[in-house]
Amino acid sequence: MRICGIKLTHDGAVALIEDGRLVFCIEQEKRGNNPRYQKIDNLDAVVVALAEHGFDPRDVDRFVIDGWWGEVESQFEVFSGTAPITLKGAPYVEGDAEGLLIAHDGSGLMLNGSAFPYQSYPHVTAHVASAFCTSPFAKAGQPAFCLVWDGASFPRLYHIERRAARFLECLFPLIGHAYAAAGYHFGPYKQSNRTKWDLGVAGKLMAYIALGSVDEGIVEVFQELYEKHFSTFTEPVDRCSEDAALEPVHEFFDASALRLKAKAPEDVLASFHWFQERLLVTKLASAIQRHSRLPARNLCIAGGCGLNIKWNSTLRAAGLFDAIWVPPFPNDSGSAIGAACSALGADQGFVPLEWSVYSGPAVERGDVPPGWDGSPCSMRELATILASNKPVIFLAGRAELGPRALGSRSILAAATSPRMKDRLNDIKLREHFRPVAPICLEDRAPDIFSPGTPDPYMLFEHLTRAEWRAKIPAVVHLDGSARLQTICRTSQHKIAELLVEYEGLTGIPLLCNTSANHNGRGFFPNAASACQWDRVDHVWCDGVLWTKRAGGDSVLANDIFLSQRAEAEPYAKDRIPPARGRLV
Repeated sequence: MRICGIKLTHDGAVALIEDGRLVFCIEQEKRGNNPRYQKIDNLDAVVVALAEHGFDPRDVDRFVIDGWWGEVESQFEVFSGTAPITLKGAPYVEGDAEGLLIAHDGSGLMLNGSAFPYQSYPHVTAHVASAFCTSPFAKAGQPAFCLVWDGASFPRLYHIERRAARFLECLFPLIGHAYAAAGYHFGPYKQSNRTKWDLGVAGKLMAYIALGSVDEGIVEVFQELYEKHFSTFTEPVDRCSEDAALEPVHEFFDASALRLKAKAPEDVLASFHWFQERLLVTKLASAIQRHSRLPARNLCIAGGCGLNIKWNSTLRAAGLFDAIWVPPFPNDSGSAIGAACSALGADQGFVPLEWSVYSGPAVERGDVPPGWDGSPCSMRELATILASNKPVIFLAGRAELGPRALGSRSILAAATSPRMKDRLNDIKLREHFRPVAPICLEDRAPDIFSPGTPDPYMLFEHLTRAEWRAKIPAVVHLDGSARLQTICRTSQHKIAELLVEYEGLTGIPLLCNTSANHNGRGFFPNAASACQWDRVDHVWCDGVLWTKRAGGDSVLANDIFLSQRAEAEPYAKDRIPPARGRLV
């Protein structure tokens, strides 16, 4: 049985599951230097993704489209080649507690000139299915709770077992986008025009709050206004757009801003983070107590809020569950996989999916521009370059799934210099408060970080142990934390071999790891695009090291640089206040 899942809206992607195994998931932002969150506006993208893996649309047994905005159904305006077509799908959330696997049946999915029938399940179903089917709980045959907190929905709690899944309750009336919306009212991303939504702001705020301190007086203001504005607020999933869903959230922050004029924005945002975190833990604990009759001690986390490593870590430390699972694609980048898993769930139940995080697009072909020399390069040789304090773009095999670079599309660098973080942020035109993540050999992580437990997908927060902070300053954030990625030294991935060689040379089992991409674009699809970017002098791609010749230049690279500088200008570092405190 071959099931093709399709996510048409932002974070567009195509995934194929064959007999319970994920064959591929192609996110559109990872093709051809596409913009972040790229949607699928032409169904030819589905045909191309299938063809690259040796399939024709006629080889697929079932097509499934992820649902979207609408109370009863969603609607998509797309092209098939040059022909515009309209497709209808399931709504954003299920209609009733048992409605997760109720499909909307559609027709007219035009692929390669032929029309195919398709099914569509609610958008939230994809989050539930992708989280549970990829979890160790599904593999062990254990039930689990599933928390889905997406941008335009309240935090929704589900209970899942092999043969059934049902909605339990909304924890509280605050949509996931509220976190990012706070940044439109306070701090360096504040703006009067709030209709141009930036899906990347939430992640930036998670870094920015380390500049501030929690102020209980500010928290009390948020609590008072929350009770006033949201006590009777209903979930906005029947609205026509995310902008409409955000209206009451902006009203809440407008009222907050009037009360908090004298407060430092970094303290306001740190306090709002803490307010939401405390609300989440308290309400989830109460809900679990109300549903204590259900035989589940595990939790899956999905939806865009699943990328908040601080909340994930706090929930894990709260002791409410035996184990917590967050997939590497909790946001909509996993919705195509989830759409396919929804159909699998309807047919066979929520069975475990056989999958690898390295199931994205393979490295594309491309012509490296003049001024670059290529030669074979072993991991030992590459480790020597890194040990000399030179950053390297590292492109290996198939891209990782989800929004975070996990060693297949990364910029790597030594973490031993206190200046390396600023250097990498300058290379990427990022604000200087933004942290750089460590990628570390799994067996050495507990020596360096607390807790230092296995974290292969960068989804939990770890504190750097005091005795290591001066040794690896480039990966230590302002509050002492690190967004750690661990990898087993016996992994077949080339990044593991590189870390072993680097450890042998330096005694340090980790490197700086940040995503290899243009500002506002997906990962580099090939060495050619990385060389054209021309911001790093060494590009390693599947065994070949491309090195920029001394004095080399690229007109295209300069054009890209100027354009990215213009994009980054609104968030210039001179708008960022100096660190005044630490988040506690």
